[in-house]
Amino acid sequence: MTTAAELDPDWIPHRRGLDRELVGWIRPEGEGFVAVDLFGADVSDQLDWVEAEEALEARGLGWLAEPYMLERAGQDPIRVRVVDVSPPSADGPGRVVVKTEDWGAIDVPHDLHELPWPPSTLRPLRAGEGHSPWG
Repeated sequence: MTTAAELDPDWIPHRRGLDRELVGWIRPEGEGFVAVDLFGADVSDQLDWVEAEEALEARGLGWLAEPYMLERAGQDPIRVRVVDVSPPSADGPGRVVVKTEDWGAIDVPHDLHELPWPPSTLRPLRAGEGHSPWG
């Protein structure tokens, strides 16, 4: 995962063909390319250009709808959902907004957390964690 708060100028944006939605970047590496997701994380090894495009297309954006765990210093991690991903641009350094899990209920209060991009304190759920409080 990148650690800078800005995109490397060598990264090439990759957009879905149908709606032109940004799904990641293709980063030159050696004689090939690496697919990079919207969190700035590598999602492939070194590939040729077409394979890197295919890796991003296959990953799509559905992974953003998955639950994540937000690590917090000195506190237990909490289950969250991604609300917004704004990669760095000329308008600013980028951010990721998450909300505490509401389990799909409209009457459950939730908190919003704004994280810097890339979101170093956000990680996928591990097996057996983050279960619903209702069983």
